[in-house]
Amino acid sequence: MAAIDDDDKPKKKLVHEIGQDLTLLSVGELTDRVALLKQEIARLEANMATKQASKSAADLFFKK
Repeated sequence: MAAIDDDDKPKKKLVHEIGQDLTLLSVGELTDRVALLKQEIARLEANMATKQASKSAADLFFKK
């Protein structure tokens, strides 16, 4: 039987739960989670900016 390479195994999706115990995570895992959370913050801020622009445009259009 051939050994299964690590590359052939499906990768587990990185998920971070707010308030999760971090004591068992390595420095590398913590670094990955920080990067993941920074990407999520950027995504949230971009969405917020888009919605704010739409709201501002609507406020100007419907200005009394």
